[in-house]
Amino acid sequence: MGCAGIPTGVPPTLLERSSPYVRAMSTMTRTAVIDLNADLGEGAGTDNELLAVITSANVACGAHAGDPETITSVVRTAQALRVAIGAHPSFPDRAGFGRRPMVLPSAQVTDTVAAQIQLVADAAHKVGARLQHVKPHGALYNQAASDPDLTRAIGEAVRRVDASLIILALAGSVMADLLHTMGLRVAHEAFIDRGYTEAGTLVPRGQPGAVITDPTGAAARAVQLATERTVTVTGRPIHIEADTLCLHGDTPHAPALAQAVRRSLEGAGVRVARLDSFL
Repeated sequence: MGCAGIPTGVPPTLLERSSPYVRAMSTMTRTAVIDLNADLGEGAGTDNELLAVITSANVACGAHAGDPETITSVVRTAQALRVAIGAHPSFPDRAGFGRRPMVLPSAQVTDTVAAQIQLVADAAHKVGARLQHVKPHGALYNQAASDPDLTRAIGEAVRRVDASLIILALAGSVMADLLHTMGLRVAHEAFIDRGYTEAGTLVPRGQPGAVITDPTGAAARAVQLATERTVTVTGRPIHIEADTLCLHGDTPHAPALAQAVRRSLEGAGVRVARLDSFL
């Protein structure tokens, strides 16, 4: 067997490159620990229900959804519930909810992402909190997963605001690897409400199997990711080491999914905790 239980001779997929933190922890303890994050402030009407369950909140910064009033409301509630606060920057695309691919100059990406992060950082400061992390949204996240130039632009934006912030990136992606080489903190992320391809990328929205809406299925996937470090794609387990699991606030039945996931994780002996407590 090769590293992380992958058979020798089998080329690693995108997901089979593991988080350095989780890889180290696997040799130290059998107690699994995972962060549970969700995208909030996007007008889905599920924010408060999700904040009661999750450990990290990704707050929309106004470019794809949200506004100063919503940001303040989410940040204030998160702080009261001791949920970690993160910025959720996007391409400037409210009409497309930030999910349409875009090509922008790197300097423009850095400027808009930095401004969005600062907006949420300022809101957090006003309630006596500080940002824990940054998670790019939608097309910005998906494109950066395999685009070094876009990743560098995001990394420079984080450096401009606060180089100590944790950046969420698709587990094992080019983005995660490059951010590490830039000396930035990275959390490897997996998804419990999105489908995966055999290549380890997310199934594009609009295609069959792209979104998981069944609470039982989402909970089973979360436990499998946290305890077995795998996700099953077309009957084949693909190795993935994640520090954090995401669900989207606009996924149908998102609160029910989150509640089922949290119950199942804790029932399986997994410690659910915010990233800054273990990363």
